[in-house]
Amino acid sequence: MLIVPVKEGETVDKALKRYKRKYEKANILKELRERKAYQKPSEKRRNEIQRAIFIQKLQAGLIKKKK
Repeated sequence: MLIVPVKEGETVDKALKRYKRKYEKANILKELRERKAYQKPSEKRRNEIQRAIFIQKLQAGLIKKKK
């Protein structure tokens, strides 16, 4: 559970922004998605390799990004 202490005189918007930043850094959403369904270690490795190949192709200019 994330706790963001609100400083005296701080607006709710700033506190909420700090909470969101802390939430992203904690990788909570990523962990929730991973726990949604079990993935075998061999599947994880295969996905990592495919992701790395895709990123390399993007950087080489072989694949164009969708907008």
